[in-house]
Amino acid sequence: MNFSSHMDAVVAVAVRLVNALTPGEALGRPYSPPDGDELPPAVAAALRAGRRDTRQVTPDEAAEFGMVAGALRAVFDAVAAGQLDEAASQVNALLAVTGARPLLDRHDSEPWHLHFHGADDSLVTGWSAGCATGLAVVLGSELHGRLGVCTAERCDRVYVDTSRNGTRRFCSTACQNRVKAAAFRARQA
Repeated sequence: MNFSSHMDAVVAVAVRLVNALTPGEALGRPYSPPDGDELPPAVAAALRAGRRDTRQVTPDEAAEFGMVAGALRAVFDAVAAGQLDEAASQVNALLAVTGARPLLDRHDSEPWHLHFHGADDSLVTGWSAGCATGLAVVLGSELHGRLGVCTAERCDRVYVDTSRNGTRRFCSTACQNRVKAAAFRARQA
């Protein structure tokens, strides 16, 4: 999206958390989020995504992230339904619950950048505050339409449209190809 690399990163984490931890449909099939022993590594992967962070996520933290993912999904669903006021209310509630506050931080040889940690600075609250703030920045700009829910049949995974023209409709090329193939078959019939 290009707000800043850190802001883009926390919005991407929000997408990965929603897609990994909320039930629904993915790629034309029912999707159930991981549970039990599979849940903490799934959360860690969603948070990490290419970063060097090796901190383990506890089962309790992973369960909390599942609840956060549900709240984040409500934001994407509201935007996709054209209910920007509802999306903003959801984000404001997340900001209030997490106690998000701006803090300039520098780590891992990176330049100074804004973090939005929560009042208690736990792993869950810190990431929740950051994701909520990232979504608030998106919703408070003309780019709010870049948040989306896949329009492919039997898929409800979310995405952020980073294309130049802002016309993305699918969570992945796999869903896009499924829709194109179905349209081709329908034309041939």
